[in-house]
Amino acid sequence: MKMTYIGARDLPEAWFLCLKGCMESGYEYTIDCGSHQGSKRKEFDSVTILVKYPGSRPLVPTVPEGVPSPSSMEYVESYLPYLMTSHKEPNEQYTYGEDLDSQLPKLIEMYKQDGFGTDQACMTVGSKSSILLSDPPCLRVIDTRIRYGKLYFYVYFRSWDLWGGFPSNLAAIQIIKEYVAGEVGVEDGELVAYSKGLHLYQHHWELARVVLRG
Repeated sequence: MKMTYIGARDLPEAWFLCLKGCMESGYEYTIDCGSHQGSKRKEFDSVTILVKYPGSRPLVPTVPEGVPSPSSMEYVESYLPYLMTSHKEPNEQYTYGEDLDSQLPKLIEMYKQDGFGTDQACMTVGSKSSILLSDPPCLRVIDTRIRYGKLYFYVYFRSWDLWGGFPSNLAAIQIIKEYVAGEVGVEDGELVAYSKGLHLYQHHWELARVVLRG
């Protein structure tokens, strides 16, 4: 197994470096079960991403002319309720918000009332029945810490679409982090993301090559 570490200044750079690493050395295989079954994808065995200044704008990457953007701030703003409210459309098996909406106020309350010296301020997504879903939640944990006067987020994705998910997911999570930092009165800190399934589907490989060529 190859353990990959990626250090980036901001979210767009993190995305670009992940694209480069995945295309150059990602494990290529055919999907037996899951989204796009039967097609191929390249995937990190295990990756840890440290973003030093995740709040630097822009939060989403820019791409060369002619390449469809993987995200936009308009989309991120429309995506935020999916993370922060319990509303679920009839065709949705789950939303992250149905788990996070009740935990986020408790997390803020914990820091305000009990202080910053704790390892208990961790929010989770999914349950023991999630494995029974045909499409289980990808985001599973948003763990947090306040240290050195700053709020840090540690997020884990069991599976993670590098093109169609990563840019919007991390931009929205960063906005939530900034909100929490403001509520508890600390500075915004670094963001760490982990995944054993950060991948690029085959239909995105050529787009990734164009981006990497600049």
